[in-house]
This record gives sequence, C-alpha cells and structure tokens, in this order.
Amino acid sequence: MKNVVIIAFTVIFTLALTFSCQEKPQKEIKVEVPQETTYSKPVLNAKSADYLYHFAFECIDQEYPNKLGQVLGDATYLKEPSELHPAFYGCFDWHSSVHGHWTLLTILQALPNFEHKEAVWKKLHTNITKENILKEVAYFDDVYNKTFERTYGWAWLLKVSETLQDWNTPEAIKLNENLKPLVALIEKKYMEFLPKLNYPIRVGEHPNTAFGMSFALDYAKKYAPALETIIIEKATTYFLNDKGCPITWEPGGFDFLSPCLQEAALMLKVLPKKEYIVWLDAFLPDFRKNPSSYLEVAEVTDRSDGKLAHLDGLNFSRAWCLYEIGNALENKKMLQLANKHVNYSYKKMDSGEYAGAHWLASFALYAMLKSS
Repeated sequence: MKNVVIIAFTVIFTLALTFSCQEKPQKEIKVEVPQETTYSKPVLNAKSADYLYHFAFECIDQEYPNKLGQVLGDATYLKEPSELHPAFYGCFDWHSSVHGHWTLLTILQALPNFEHKEAVWKKLHTNITKENILKEVAYFDDVYNKTFERTYGWAWLLKVSETLQDWNTPEAIKLNENLKPLVALIEKKYMEFLPKLNYPIRVGEHPNTAFGMSFALDYAKKYAPALETIIIEKATTYFLNDKGCPITWEPGGFDFLSPCLQEAALMLKVLPKKEYIVWLDAFLPDFRKNPSSYLEVAEVTDRSDGKLAHLDGLNFSRAWCLYEIGNALENKKMLQLANKHVNYSYKKMDSGEYAGAHWLASFALYAMLKSS
C-alpha cells in the first residue's frame, strides 16, 4: 500500500511539473514604430507671395535706419544714403536693397497677375533708372570704395541681372538696359579679384567665397562665358581636394550661410554628377545617407537682435543648398531636412524688428524656388 501511495504521488508530481513547465501563451505585443515627421514643402503662390513681398516693398525706399559700410575719403563723403546710392539706398544696407529688388522682380515674374503688381512696378521703375545706376557706378569706382560689397553684394546684383535677362519682357529688358553699366563693372571686378584671391574665405557671413561664386556662376553660365571660366577654374583650385568638412561645428552664432553646404552647392554646379558624388562623399562622409545626423535646425533666441536673427537666414540658405543637392541626387532625406529648416523659420521671420527681418524674405523666396 505504501508503495502504491508513493507511485501515485510521483505520478501526480510529475504531471504537475510537466504542465507548469509548458509555455504559457504570450500576449501579442505590438511594437509601434514611430512615424518619421514629414514637413511641408514651401510653395510660391498668391498667399506666400503676399506674405513675402511686403518685406521688400516696404523697405526698398525706406532710407533709415541705414548701415552704409563706406570708407570716408574726406568730409564730402558724408551724404544721405539716397545721394550715395540713389538706386539701392533702402532696406538697411546696399546688398539688402539689391536683393529686395530681386524679390519683387521674382514675384512679378512668377505671378504675372500679382495683386500689387502696379505699385511694385512703380517703385522698380523709380529706382532702377539709367541716371541712378550711373551714380552707383561712380561710387563703386571711387578710389576708397573699390571693394565695396565684395563679393556678397556683387553676387546679388548679378542675380538681379540674371532674373531680368531670363524674363525678357519689355519691362525687364528696359530695367536690365538701365542696370547694364553696373553689371559690367561687377563682372570686371570679379574677374580682377578672383585670380588674386589665393585662399577662399570660409565663413558663415557676407564674405563667404563659395556663396559669391555660386550666384555669380549661375549668371555667368548664361551671360558671361569669360567669367564662367574663371569661376570654374578657381572653384576647382579652392575646393576640389577638400575632405571631411566639419559640418557638426556649424553653426556659428551669427551665421546666415553654411560654409560646408555653400561649398557643396557650388561644386554641384562645377563637377559632372558621377564625379560630384565621389567628391561629396569625401567632403561630407555619410551625409547623403544620414543628413539629419549632422544638421539640426538653427534656433533663434532673440529676433530683436539683428545678428542673432541671422540664424533664420541660415535655415533658409541651408534649405536651398539641400534642395539643390537633394533634387540633383534624388535624395529624399535631404529634401525633408530642407523642408524642416524652412518650416521652422518661415512664419517667425516677421518679428517686427527691422534690422533683423528686412532681408529674410529674399532668403525664404530663394529657398522656395529651389524646392522644386
């Protein structure tokens, strides 16, 4: 009897152990993969044009406040901005006035039925007259101001001429005819200066060599073959052997240009596509695969500070470089990163602080144009 009890206990224990060791059915665990945020692509249409145009429209004939950036030869140089620069005296400084005119021209070109076109044309025809441009030429020829606006303002002036010549309507032809003497002088200055510049200027503000060459090359490829040759030669000399650009060091606190991306955008215009990809992978290793790992949107802490507000401009200029490269290489990650940069700054740039906001519409508009 004792043996029977022991056997029965053993059997029951074994069965209990067997069932307890069986795997209990697991509840299905759903792992939610976070969706990548998508950002809308900026589009130039009636609504965005109405938002952007007022920045330029209101400032191209606003004389003060004004930052002249001139060298005084003697007391006679102390004149009103509109006397020194009768065409481009508004928008706080000369280069901003120039690209303010470009903004208005570009909106009219893209939207022929733009609501405010008559008022815009009136201002453009008032400023860009033959007489006014000849006075601008005299200023650039002055012995003390021969390097005025080198090369940032030069580049924007050529962008204005490129836009007018591309457009080729009676109004555009008339304005470009008036602008020609200054354009010719700027071409000449570029061709004299670049051969003497042994080392490129790699900063995030106005003197950046890659930016100045990139805009000038856009113009030169269509309208100035001699200048095109010089720019391509110098770009190759300056940048072809560059490797490992420290893009994670960017941005500087006052930057409105990315030294790495401006160079990359320029070389896209210089090299054939296959060669460019090889160059880009050496210049910015892994950037094509993971651009967002290297660039965060630049945050602006105080838009009432004109220099700190530069970072909104940086977001737009980064975006246009990313659009140019991303579209050429069919890289969706770059295009999304560009959209993210534009989305951050677009609705925040109307800060009400003139020194910080007067110029941003041009940068936002240029990014829009490059998005498609």
